[in-house]
Amino acid sequence: MTLALPKGRLLRPALELLRRVGVDGIPPDESRRLIFTDAARGLRLLALKPADVPTYVEYGAADLGIVGKDILLEQEPDVYEPLDLGFGHCRLVVAEPKTLWERDDPAKWSWVRVATKYPNLTRRYFSERGIQVEVVRLDGSIELAPLVGLAERIVDVVQSGETLRANGLVEVAEILRSTARLIVNRAAQKTAYQAVSRFLEELRAGVAR
Repeated sequence: MTLALPKGRLLRPALELLRRVGVDGIPPDESRRLIFTDAARGLRLLALKPADVPTYVEYGAADLGIVGKDILLEQEPDVYEPLDLGFGHCRLVVAEPKTLWERDDPAKWSWVRVATKYPNLTRRYFSERGIQVEVVRLDGSIELAPLVGLAERIVDVVQSGETLRANGLVEVAEILRSTARLIVNRAAQKTAYQAVSRFLEELRAGVAR
């Protein structure tokens, strides 16, 4: 089996969970390696860009994957999602500069320009509230957009909110809360049912510890 893992903030807790359930072959310098192998289990681990994990799993390049719920809601891949892994807690929020927040009234918004790497969730959120939105799609350093005049507001993932505060931004609204999830390729769920089910139960037990 092949398990796709997200590089970045979810990689370390994901590998800690895998070690807890007895997966071998994970080196101490995990952040520098893209492929790990547990030969005894017949398990290959791929470290990928988080947004690529659902694609690898949906198209069968990986049988299983670990990815944030925020990415699943953004992409809506055709995969099974059997388990909340209980780590990677974060929130997707709308934020704006404190100087704007001090005189702003979100209830009066009719049109906004928003920088984000979550265009689908952003459009959905504002559309549901009857607000026209122009989305500026970015892949990183979202919090810089208001500072350089690219967009007055952002939609981004936060954990502690420290990065927002450090850049003079204030949270205006929460869109959703997210944790890491296990996802499974639909074909693998059928063709490798026993192996997938056994691994799922091991992870479920590991999460419960």
